[in-house]
Amino acid sequence: MPGTNLTREEARERARLLTVDAYDIALDLSGAQEGGTFRSETTVRFTAREAGATFVDLIAPAVTGITLNGTPLAPAEVFADSRITLAHVAEGENELRVVADCAYTNTGEGLHRSLDPVDQQAYLYTQFEVPDARRVFACFEQPDLKASFRFTVTAPEGWTVISNSPTPKPEGTVWSFEPTPRISTYITAIVAGPYHAVHSTWEGGGRTVPLGLYCRPSLAEHLDADAVFEVTRQGFDWFQEKFDHPYPFAKYDQLFVPEFNAGAMENAGAVTIRDQYVFRSKVTDAAYEARAETILHELAHMWFGDLVTMEWWNDLWLNESFATYTSVACQAHAPGSRWPHAWTSFANSMKTWAYRQDQLPSTHPIMAEIRDLDDVLVNFDGITYAKGASVLKQLVAYVGMDEFFRGVQTYFKRHAWSNTRLTDLLTALEETSGRDLSAWSKAWLETAGINVLRPEIAVDDAGTITRFAVRQEAPALPAGAKGEPTLRPHRIAIGLYELVDGALTRTDRIELDVDGELTEVPGLTGRARPAVVLLNDDDLSYAKVRLDPESTAAVARHVGDFTESLPRALCWASAWDMTRDGEMATRDYLTLVLGGIGKETDIGVVQSLHRQVKLALDLYSAPDRRAQGLATWSAAALDHLRSAAPGSDHQLAWARAFAAAARSDAELDVLAGLLDGSETIPGLTVDTDLRWELLERLAATGRADEPEIAAELERDATSAGERHAAAARAARPTPEAKAEAWAQVVEGDSLPNALQEAVIGGFVQTDQRELLAPYTEKYFAALKDVWASRSHEMAQQIAVGLYPAAQAERATLEVTDAWLATAEPSAALRRLVTESRAGVERALRAQAADAAAE
Repeated sequence: MPGTNLTREEARERARLLTVDAYDIALDLSGAQEGGTFRSETTVRFTAREAGATFVDLIAPAVTGITLNGTPLAPAEVFADSRITLAHVAEGENELRVVADCAYTNTGEGLHRSLDPVDQQAYLYTQFEVPDARRVFACFEQPDLKASFRFTVTAPEGWTVISNSPTPKPEGTVWSFEPTPRISTYITAIVAGPYHAVHSTWEGGGRTVPLGLYCRPSLAEHLDADAVFEVTRQGFDWFQEKFDHPYPFAKYDQLFVPEFNAGAMENAGAVTIRDQYVFRSKVTDAAYEARAETILHELAHMWFGDLVTMEWWNDLWLNESFATYTSVACQAHAPGSRWPHAWTSFANSMKTWAYRQDQLPSTHPIMAEIRDLDDVLVNFDGITYAKGASVLKQLVAYVGMDEFFRGVQTYFKRHAWSNTRLTDLLTALEETSGRDLSAWSKAWLETAGINVLRPEIAVDDAGTITRFAVRQEAPALPAGAKGEPTLRPHRIAIGLYELVDGALTRTDRIELDVDGELTEVPGLTGRARPAVVLLNDDDLSYAKVRLDPESTAAVARHVGDFTESLPRALCWASAWDMTRDGEMATRDYLTLVLGGIGKETDIGVVQSLHRQVKLALDLYSAPDRRAQGLATWSAAALDHLRSAAPGSDHQLAWARAFAAAARSDAELDVLAGLLDGSETIPGLTVDTDLRWELLERLAATGRADEPEIAAELERDATSAGERHAAAARAARPTPEAKAEAWAQVVEGDSLPNALQEAVIGGFVQTDQRELLAPYTEKYFAALKDVWASRSHEMAQQIAVGLYPAAQAERATLEVTDAWLATAEPSAALRRLVTESRAGVERALRAQAADAAAE
């Protein structure tokens, strides 16, 4: 795969030498229906501070013309791999013209082309972060070389073309866009095809901003435009107030596009979003909440990321963490929000992701050292998004929310349309808060790892607290991780909970700073010992929290009886973390969940518990206890499904949990009956997506085969149906099915990204360990060639998805270690394999703890 790895030093030198003024980019997409290549013509005007040499980035099958300042350059002499060498740029103004034949992709990178099986029409969209604008036009591909972009696009008859600037009326089939403001290459965008559109406006701050929603016509009947616009307007209102800076662009389009690798992308004024967020079947409210967070996350980027942009990718964390923090804060605090308990979801999902990532050998400081593009490509992780957002929440608690947003306002006014470093934001926050943030930054942003907070409580015979302290621990970093364990300053709340009429109710709350190894809390002495003491109540800081023995016992009996969702989520998270750490046996975790989940009202928490229990039973339970644990869980799931309120979110969630867990012949009979209609459960609608979930489990257990899969695909002849069918075929428990799936993904190279992902998901079935065992050796034999020959997204899917994680045994560690010692993988590939290995190592520790439990 072409693509020279740009280093930070190269980027610094190029930024020192050049100022980029403007791009004129003409793309001929008239042949997009057939695919192949498209003509790309780029004229870029730039200024050099001195005469010298530099380079322009481009990935293209063919370059047919290069002209610098009127002088033709021979493409064969100056274009290689992904760079055009410019040996003699003039001091002052320069103009470069590059004509190339660039390629459509099916990997979700560059200009992605997807063919909708419903109407047989092609749909295009660009995805440029991190280094893929160079797949579409010649450019100086780094975030601090901003410029104005003017796109001219020739498209097939009847298509619509959308870009960063407002959509013009076409002249025939040519769409000529106005120049953009000064933005970075990675947030430019082209989306083209016969897309369905819905339009509206947002009004505020004395202006009207046009809003657009787009999706494929085959999804138009499912596009709940009013709901999406409502969330978008709430975001505009809240961000306009908190940021005190006008929305930076002329319009705001949101485009639901097919086969998207991420959740969404913050292209300036033209946000692309995976079209699975257009819900074609019933989903729970947790899915709507997650979609709203994604919508608000991308909208926040219009200011933080697009208006003001990081200088280099080491501040990617700040870009993403700020958008995540403010999106959840908007959900929690915006007037009329449907999700005022959004911080519960944050604690339940984002924090859990961060804690997992921070305990891997690849853990790194939030402000990571990004030496080159390979570093950043694997750094879209739980540290960059979730830990960073958690630490920003801690910072807000530390400086105050009003002071925080006043600092943000100063930052936007001072740096609009430019590039910044972390110090620019911290300086503004110091000005508005009066706090010196240098020590805070060093402790939180420049060190890796996680702290553990434990209460130390002494009680006299009368049940009165005689001493209360918070002990902070800094566990050793995982083997291979860089850095040293660090104790940090934490702003936390301590919640005291009592049973009141059978409910755990907070009776008092103390907020304080915890610093160092031991912090005495004299304000709690002399009062009666409560039923539950919860450190980090309200989830202000980022730390693993442990309960004292009395609180642990009370929570085990009453975890479902908290009156509020957030303390419940914090206790569930603590129990899950203890299970992963081998401090709680899997069987005890199962007992805890089964004892309390029936009272859990937050549907997002319920669904997380479903996933966590299944993962714990599959990987963390002692092998000789696994079957019994899974049988207990599947029986409980069926009981909850039958007893859940008809038509409720909980009923749907339990239907999916049961479909994932059903094992016995009787349970599989229920799945088959629900699928063919001979079995009904009042209130449960077995719609398109639920039908596929039932069928995929039946296929994985040998109860359904190709005839049933083909029949279901005929009922649902859509791109989503194709993905489900591919997963079901790969899930079948036969050597032939596994060999076919392996050949499609590893030996072939033609599957689009979404189908490859589906096949991998179906191939890996945790209850097919014996069938999958031979593929461990095949994985390591093929891995380096896959990494060298595929694009980053496709290679990473394979490297992570096909790692033999289900083979949680010592032999998997040994073969992984042997490969790491001899294969000489790139740093990025080594990181992915090492992370996967850590999952097996953790599973073995948890299995040992489960085996030792009485």
